[in-house]
Amino acid sequence: MGFIIKIVLTGLAAMIAAYILPGVTIAGFTSAILLAVVLAILNAIVRPVLVALTIPVTILSLGLFLLVINAVIILLADFLLAGFSVNGFFWALIFSLILSVITSIIDMFR
Repeated sequence: MGFIIKIVLTGLAAMIAAYILPGVTIAGFTSAILLAVVLAILNAIVRPVLVALTIPVTILSLGLFLLVINAVIILLADFLLAGFSVNGFFWALIFSLILSVITSIIDMFR
């Protein structure tokens, strides 16, 4: 049950972030829920591989390269979902930052 609540709250956070940012669009709440599921799958499968492959760059950048990996995950989700679109790397980076902040705030109250 906790996973379903986390997915719904992440979908809500994605809707809020898309409302704030002009370069990100989500077709509706169903697309936001699908985005949350796809992001969960990508973060579970693709993200560890990318982190492992980029350890030297991550160390040299003092961890800031992880932001780039988050943006790449958002762009992959954009490629996979029809109801979600991001207008470039910059908007994906900002979207991932805002989504992280909103989900962190939501997790504080859960």
